[in-house]
Amino acid sequence: MLLLLAQEAVALAVPAGAGGPVDAGLGRGLLQQAAQAALHFFNFRAGSPSALRVLASVQEGRAWVNPEKGCKVELVFSTERYNPQKGEEHLGKCSAQVFFKNQKPRPAINVTCTRLTEKKKRQQEDYLLYKQMKQLKNPLDVVSIPDSHGHIDPSLRPMWDLAFLGSSYVMWEKTTQFSRYNLAQLSSVKQWKTHEGAIDFDYTVLLHEFSTQEIIPCRIHLVWYPGKPLKVKYICQELQTPEGSGTEEGSAVAPAQLSNF
Repeated sequence: MLLLLAQEAVALAVPAGAGGPVDAGLGRGLLQQAAQAALHFFNFRAGSPSALRVLASVQEGRAWVNPEKGCKVELVFSTERYNPQKGEEHLGKCSAQVFFKNQKPRPAINVTCTRLTEKKKRQQEDYLLYKQMKQLKNPLDVVSIPDSHGHIDPSLRPMWDLAFLGSSYVMWEKTTQFSRYNLAQLSSVKQWKTHEGAIDFDYTVLLHEFSTQEIIPCRIHLVWYPGKPLKVKYICQELQTPEGSGTEEGSAVAPAQLSNF
């Protein structure tokens, strides 16, 4: 199938950082786009604030562009733990296949990462964060995390980490081949309570879309308990397109099927 596609599509072999033809710049940008999408998906599926990762660099990758179907990307990239502890060696590596459907959001993704935080340690960290969140005072008074100086009060860090976790699903679902999102700010907390033992969190975030430089407000509702699949619902107010919304539970997302590209 890929040999056939090679005749009707454009194949880009783009080792990160290497010089190349005119297409290389576009190719490296596409690899960055795919790596970010894969990490958003990985973070959501992990369902653990202690397992959150951010992109360090793209090592290598290849993209096949099919004008009728979209773009398939295979790549390898390194990651860092989102909130590393002092003195911790926190580099890891991921390999992923990402399929961007033409002009459509929610890319299909298969991603595998190595050097994850040891399961028992991750469970301990998540439960500690869970207890901290249950003890937070007056969450309805909280606005603007980080503050105008980029500072996050340590007592509010659990709230930010959980907001980042829930926002990962939203950013993955809204990503296309040409649009990429980053969490800019937790702008308000609507509701924060414990329901049937789980954390029930209703909040608003500002997402930064890179290609247009738009700041998009999204209201997100999530339900989280350590070791359980994350449940997420959201609605975003687009500045140029109609409102988009979605709902998902971590265990409900099947592995992507990419072989038919």
